[in-house]
Amino acid sequence: RCSVDNRVTRVAWLNRSSILYAGNDKWCLDPRVVLLANTKTQYSIQIQDVDVYDEGPYTCSVQTDNHPKTSRVHLIVQVSPKIIEISPDISINEGGNVSLTCIATGRPDPTITWRHISPKAVGFISEDEYLEITGITREQSGEYECSASNDVSAPVVQRVKVTVNYPPYISDAKSTGVPVGQKGILLCEASAVPSADFQWYKDDKRLAEGQKGLKVENKPFFSRLTFFNVSEQDYGNYTCVASNQLGNTNASMILYGE
Repeated sequence: RCSVDNRVTRVAWLNRSSILYAGNDKWCLDPRVVLLANTKTQYSIQIQDVDVYDEGPYTCSVQTDNHPKTSRVHLIVQVSPKIIEISPDISINEGGNVSLTCIATGRPDPTITWRHISPKAVGFISEDEYLEITGITREQSGEYECSASNDVSAPVVQRVKVTVNYPPYISDAKSTGVPVGQKGILLCEASAVPSADFQWYKDDKRLAEGQKGLKVENKPFFSRLTFFNVSEQDYGNYTCVASNQLGNTNASMILYGE
């Protein structure tokens, strides 16, 4: 907007050195620029669908009986943040190094932060486009969120999933006492990524699924060995072996009578 009074005889709007309007006459070819008002008190133009290229100085030039007068306004164009590049989901072995990248555009330049989406997370772990994790641990697996903000609009966020692979670790394997003729269960719990495969042995002999009187149930984090009707021959030492492509581990337990 440009305020004028009745002493003004001629008016024009310029963008840098280009004339946009002189009086009611349009001098620029851009259809987005329109004349809003040319009255005794106001000379106003409107730029529709503003673009970053519209940023810069605009000059209202007026001619009075005495001398020309100009007033200048600087248009600052703001752009909401937008994430244009982010690392894909990644799978890595424990102890490896991870580099995550998050590139965003916006005006003013957005601030980029990374945080680990986990119950133990406290605040940001990086206030930069790049997140470097050296010697990653299994506790550092999960989702990492990149946030880009510049106060023009709400921050934009995207997530990257980091899977940390590690060999099996048997967390629970207890010996069990069961009377003859009763149902008995041996349980072997193991954490591993990828999930562990389980095998059972009695002494050095592998137990097969479907063996008479026995049932083996394998789940991603545990294996259950069930005896439907315990006999004297069932008592003894059993070994659970948990393995994945990164390694294996075993634990022994005893099925005993009262």
